[in-house]
Amino acid sequence: MTISELPALNAALNSLSAVLLTIGYLMIRRGRVGAHRACMVAAFSTSTLFLASYLVYHYYYGSTRFTGEGWVRALYFLILGTHTVLAVVIVPLILVTLTRAARARFASHARLARWTLPLWLYVSVTGVVVYLMLYQLYPAR
Repeated sequence: MTISELPALNAALNSLSAVLLTIGYLMIRRGRVGAHRACMVAAFSTSTLFLASYLVYHYYYGSTRFTGEGWVRALYFLILGTHTVLAVVIVPLILVTLTRAARARFASHARLARWTLPLWLYVSVTGVVVYLMLYQLYPAR
């Protein structure tokens, strides 16, 4: 794999993370704690791999210019802006949520997870949307 292929890998990792988060949520709703735990650990691992890959790519390539014009440009920057801000916010939320679960503080884990899950899902899904808009729909000319 070359460094130029990392954005596609990053989108795949974000997609997988979103799927794992959704399955993990469904598992805890059904009382399947072990399956929930496995999905959430896998989602965390996937997101961690994403972050490492993302940092490597941007270390070598820097930023990529969005070439779309008109209303789609405004939409792209709205999505990118919310994605970026929430990507920063979600990291400590994930760490605290997972720590509470690991320490068997399940009541406080569940209270925080009600915020962490939708934000984490939003960041994962909008990461894929940003990839599609930047590299597939409006690639640099």
